[in-house]
Parts: sequence; structure tokens; C-alpha cells
Amino acid sequence: MFGIWGHEKAAEITYYALHALQHRGQDGAGIVTYENEEWMLHKDVGLLNDVFSRGQLERLSGRHAIGQIHYVHGANVGYDNVQPHLFQSQKDSLAIVHSGNITNAYELRGELERSGSIFQTESDTELLAHLIRRQGAHIDAHAIQTALENIVGAYAFLLMTQDCMYVALDPYGIRPLSIGKLHGAYVAASESCAFDLIGAEKMFEVQPGELIRIADDGIHRKTIQRVKKQQLCAMEYVYFSRPDSDLQYVNVHAARKRMGIQLAKEASVCADVVTGVPDSSISAAIGYAEASNLPYEIGLIKNRYVGRTFIKPSQELREQGVKMKLSPVKGIVAGKRVVMVDDSIVRGTTSKKIVTMLKEAGAAQVHVRIASPAVTNPCFYGIDMSTKQELFAANYTLEEMCDIIGADSLAYLSPEGLEKAIVATTNDSSKGICNACFTGNYPVAKESKMLQAKTAE
Repeated sequence: MFGIWGHEKAAEITYYALHALQHRGQDGAGIVTYENEEWMLHKDVGLLNDVFSRGQLERLSGRHAIGQIHYVHGANVGYDNVQPHLFQSQKDSLAIVHSGNITNAYELRGELERSGSIFQTESDTELLAHLIRRQGAHIDAHAIQTALENIVGAYAFLLMTQDCMYVALDPYGIRPLSIGKLHGAYVAASESCAFDLIGAEKMFEVQPGELIRIADDGIHRKTIQRVKKQQLCAMEYVYFSRPDSDLQYVNVHAARKRMGIQLAKEASVCADVVTGVPDSSISAAIGYAEASNLPYEIGLIKNRYVGRTFIKPSQELREQGVKMKLSPVKGIVAGKRVVMVDDSIVRGTTSKKIVTMLKEAGAAQVHVRIASPAVTNPCFYGIDMSTKQELFAANYTLEEMCDIIGADSLAYLSPEGLEKAIVATTNDSSKGICNACFTGNYPVAKESKMLQAKTAE
């Protein structure tokens, strides 16, 4: 997500900022602007460049804008679910973008429908608009706060009205969100790398439970819900975020490198060379190599024109993407005992194909090292891992997994090692990570019947 308030080139800046966030989703993109009592919206399925390839950007005038890169998870497929969502009325209109997942969405939707609401999409995001409207005709901080108090789950919201932009983060801070400044304008983004691309200065990270109002008279911050400890999604460090981003004021590359160093301490192996799976595993592979006194080499080459396979919406597309995306470097791996460092194993298909490619390229041995713990539990907070049936480590032992992917050995980073690599460096007891997909310890109460049912599967 990205938003900007108070810049003559709001749409153009939003477009470039979303480029920096393209890694977070490849299923759709959109931008909405407001000027002179007129809302202008363009969105579609596909990559950002494809969505804005025919001059649509020039038609989005105005000094205020919000936009999003769409990542499909659950049922949020198709044009109608691409954000931003725009809700227009005779008095106050509203545009919304959202990152995360509302775990009590099923109950809220049923309640709202029984009271007369008619939904246009399957997206959780639309729920907030209906909850706000239920507070009355006028959209203000009080109406938004009351609406948010009904929501359970992981969320980061950007909301834009005719006269201000609101920024909201769930009480646990599961999804990342930061505020910055670009000359006289204020900006908000899911990752700080978006600020770097547009030349904005990062001011602060939105705190869990904060509701922030940004208008021409400045920034107004209010804590509306609070918990003792932030639970930022561990997968943001492991996979999702760019290495040049900072989360909880911790650089992602540095955190991943520490994961690799810790992994080498926990799971060393006799080998000749270390390689990482491009791109999110490179930092951990470098750390593993340094800690093991082994050379780090580029043993796998990535086709830069193929997207991220983990976030593709179907298994068939993920498998095809792996074939197109990676190629082994025979001159590096042939005859060598290779340590292949990857960030995670979710479904197992990618790992099996990479090990096969390396051995077909002549690798004498392939030892797989995963720079995160085993993913054994579904995620209900915005990552497409919704049932245990699809999770590799939830259905096989370590020995079985090693045999299935064809590796000579397989080892994961421990949950304690992951937390040490990420959190221990902050020296802040209020900062923590959500590691529910690794441990089953969900920070948000399982209040949704759907969540309870899926967890039991």
C-alpha cells in the first residue's frame, strides 16, 4: 500500500512508490486520486506496468492519492477485488486500501447483510466501509475508530476522504506500515523501500493500535487499541519484504544475514560451496557461508522477468514459474557438495525442483538449509497458507521431507534462532514477531468460526 497527501504529482509519485512494492503482489494494481470534488480511479488485474501502460496515469489528477499492489489470497480473485475500493455517497465519499486479513470477516459480513448491507466484492476491505457507514453519514475519526473496534485480525488500512487521509494499524502490528515526508507532503507505505525510491524521508513506523489522521494542517496520532507487545509477521523478514527495507527499525538484509549465521551454528555440514535461492534467500546464504568459512557462489541464476512463485494463486502456476525462473550454474556446482540455502519451504514443490536441477547440473551432494523454522500451521493474517493439508512440514517428518525433495540432508532454523536473529537486536521489550505459522501460537484470539474450523483441519 502507498498513500500521499498534499503533492501536485500525487498519482505519479504513487505509481513509482508502488513499483518499489511490486514484490508484495502481482495480481492487480490500482490508484485513486481526488481533486475539485471529483474522484478518479484506475485499477485492473496484472502487474503495475501493465495496468498503467496506456496513459491512464495522466488522467489521475489531484494532490492526494492512495494505491495498492494486489496479492490474491483466499477468494479475493478478479477485478472487483483489486484495490483501491471507492465508495461514493451524497455527503462523504471514501477510498480504502488494506493489507492483511480480517479473521472475523465471516461473522461481520453476515451481521451486516442481515442489517441491510449489500456487498459488491468478496474482499475483507469492504467490511470497513460498511462498518463506518453504520456509524452515520459523516466519516470522521470517531466513526472509523468505532468501526475498527469491531474488527479482529491483521490489518493495515489507508483511507482517503475529501479532506484527509487516515492510517490505521491493528493492535498487534502484524502488518508493517510507515509514515514519511516528501517535501511538504506526507506519505505512508507498507515498506520503507518505497520512500527510498521517491526520495521521501521516513519519519516513524505506525505503532500497533494507532489511528492517524493526515490533513493539510499536519499529522494527528491517537492510540485507540493497545497490546503489551507488537507481533510483526515473521514472514515479512523471512520472505515478503525487500532487503533494503527496515522493519521495527531493523534492516531486513541484516536480519536475514543473521538468520543464516544462526542457521550455520545450528545445522553445519561438510560442504564445498554455499548458494542461495534468488532473491530473498541470498542474504541468509551469505551469512551461512561466512559463519561456515565456506565460499558463497552464485549457483542459481534467476530470470528477472518471471515473478515470485510463492505468491502465485495456484499450484500449477507455481510449478511452471519455478521452471521458468531458475537455472543452475553448472560450472559452479558440478562435482561440488552444495549447501542450498532457502528462506522457507511451504508446499515443497519448489525445493524438490531446485534440488533436482542442481543434481542434474552435476552437484555431488545437495544439502538444503532453511533460514526459518518449519511452516506447520496455516496463516490467517494475509498470507496464502490457509490449511494444514497444503503445508509440507505439517504432513511429513523431517526425514520424509528430505527424501521427497531428493536432498542429501535437510535442516531448519529453530524458532528461538529466528527470534534471536530478528528481535534480539532491537533491545526493545515491546517489539516481537508473530511466528504462528511456525509454532501455532496465534497472537490474535481465534474469535472467528471460520478460523477455528481451518485451524482444526
